Amino acid sequence: MQSYWIQSSTGQTTLERREAPLPEPAAGQVLVRMRAAGLNRGEFIAGHGLTKPGAAKPAGGEGAGEIFKLGAGVTGLAPGARVMGRCGGAFAEYALMDAREAVAIPARLSWEEAASIPLTFMVVHDMLIAQGRLAAGEWLLVTGISSGVGVATLQTGKALGAKVIGTSGSADKLERLKAAGLDLGIRTRAGDFCEAVITATGGKGANLAVNNVGGSVFAECVRALAFQGRLATVGYVDGALKAEMDIEALHAKRLTLFGVSNKLRSPEQRAESAHGFVADILPMIADGRIRPLIDRAYDFDQLPAAKAYMESNAHLGKIVLRIQESGAT
Repeated sequence: MQSYWIQSSTGQTTLERREAPLPEPAAGQVLVRMRAAGLNRGEFIAGHGLTKPGAAKPAGGEGAGEIFKLGAGVTGLAPGARVMGRCGGAFAEYALMDAREAVAIPARLSWEEAASIPLTFMVVHDMLIAQGRLAAGEWLLVTGISSGVGVATLQTGKALGAKVIGTSGSADKLERLKAAGLDLGIRTRAGDFCEAVITATGGKGANLAVNNVGGSVFAECVRALAFQGRLATVGYVDGALKAEMDIEALHAKRLTLFGVSNKLRSPEQRAESAHGFVADILPMIADGRIRPLIDRAYDFDQLPAAKAYMESNAHLGKIVLRIQESGAT
């Protein structure tokens, strides 16, 4: 089969297309004939640590397709079923998926839409529901809101009844996100948005802030939080891994700061998070209250171009790879 591999070195990541043997599902796994896969910025940024220096590894982290073969002990799933999920090596004609994370695709979704969902919306579930406890009527602040995770956070926040403030360096992207319910867009890439957030929220601040950007805006996110506010750190595209900590604000405002990552989670914990997504967010996707926003879809042989487009920061929402079977195994 055809597959892409990724390698990190000298502060950058590179892709290589290879012919690889068809994977064999182990106990508890399913082998999926991939139809589409979603791109995620964290995999391509060397500083995120998702692609560690050294030997190349299979690329891709989420996708959608049809079950091709079941591993031992797998029940409740059948060959031919349309599924989506997080899976290593998703940029390939076939990939292995933990059967506990294989989610049935709602009939209304295309392959491309389904592939854009698993990793992104499971992260959003972790931020907004599992840890963030976002309630209807609360204010949600999202930095870097035009990213795939940022747009999904906006969509889910609105579906949960929150009021959403977003930051972006592009006035055009902020304007376009008004159609998705953005209540206030702040054009900036710097940590200078606290005053606008405080004003918009009637002097109170945001109840929950999502930091997609990194250390350069961490302190400003803390300043922009309301009493008993919560701050989720999910990314650091700015490469800033250190930030000022206002201990007085943390103490006086009784703030909660938490990270959102699957790096150290066990397979059991990852499966539990998938079940939470299925219970709390998937119904909103299935009935159309949330519709994944795809910026562009590329054919399989165009993955290097898709990676370059993601790194240009020109996209709004998700970038997806279409996967057509070559017939080689």
